[in-house]
Amino acid sequence: MALTLSNLIDSDITKARTLPSSYYVDSDRFAELKLGFRKLWHFAAHKSQLANYSTIELSHMGNLIDEPMIMTMDGEIRCLSNVCTHRGMLIVGGTCSKNSIQCPYHGRTFDLDGALRSMPEFDEVEDFPSELDDLRNFPTLSWKGLIFTGVEPSNLNSCLDEMEKRVGWMPIETFEYDPTRNRSYEVKANWALYVDNYLEGFHIPFVHKDLNRALDYDNYQTELFEGGVLQIGIAREGESTFDIPEKSPDFGLSVAAYYYWIFPGLMLNFYPWGLSVNLVVPLSVDQTRIIYHGFVWDKRLLGKGAGGDLDKVESEDQEIVEATQRGVSSQTYDRGRYSPTKEAGVHHFHQILTS
Repeated sequence: MALTLSNLIDSDITKARTLPSSYYVDSDRFAELKLGFRKLWHFAAHKSQLANYSTIELSHMGNLIDEPMIMTMDGEIRCLSNVCTHRGMLIVGGTCSKNSIQCPYHGRTFDLDGALRSMPEFDEVEDFPSELDDLRNFPTLSWKGLIFTGVEPSNLNSCLDEMEKRVGWMPIETFEYDPTRNRSYEVKANWALYVDNYLEGFHIPFVHKDLNRALDYDNYQTELFEGGVLQIGIAREGESTFDIPEKSPDFGLSVAAYYYWIFPGLMLNFYPWGLSVNLVVPLSVDQTRIIYHGFVWDKRLLGKGAGGDLDKVESEDQEIVEATQRGVSSQTYDRGRYSPTKEAGVHHFHQILTS
């Protein structure tokens, strides 16, 4: 039987072979996959990022789905185009606290809902203004303070339902944005390789010696759901853990971390101290930007447990992923096999990617 996208990854992990190396090295395939991102929901921001501003630039969206965006707050949170309707200039760079948005090129000004407010030297222009002169509004979806957006996004409810069951008891909407935890890394590897690495704890004893001392590797758990994966890190004795309520299905477990991945590249890492959001932003077939944002729940627990030294873990992961990129570029490698006990998350990702 000839291989097609629909049967490229066997649903039986004991029989399946991994993604062909072309998925990591072929520029045309990269462009095709990235085009599909426009039909998905993507993390925009946590509402606490707007605590001191009326407008923030969502700089990652331009690279992620080729659509520069901003988020505004005037009693209602909106995601708007960051492209001026006059001559296409990018309007906002960074943050703004004003009650309007003004293009720095020719002064076209918009309200925070995207409606055109004013434009100099346009008194004689016929049929102006029209709806075409307003900034485009993009759909938004909010869950416990986390805001998602997209161009033509599909359903995200199944992912949010899964998170509600496991971490909905946390007061995520009250977590506070901590800009000192922001990071931006350039990784010389394909975005899917970075996701592969995230979706298994198999490598922890070999790559992350300090993290391995915090986590009970033998009890590391992986659960699959539509559009995503949950990994649960169980703490070793004496390490920082959640105080889990009785209503949670994890009551009685010593959970050190909940690692959520939502297709294609959103990573929501919940620790006793709060939330680390990791965004995987493909730049080219072999170049990826990784963006970190931190939202603190209990600052007394910062620096402890599985989420204690994320910079070190990231550095170790990047070294591995970049070396793997060089490896899959070899003419001698095409496909491998999965560990049925340790790589179910990677297998699930590959099935989604090729479905």
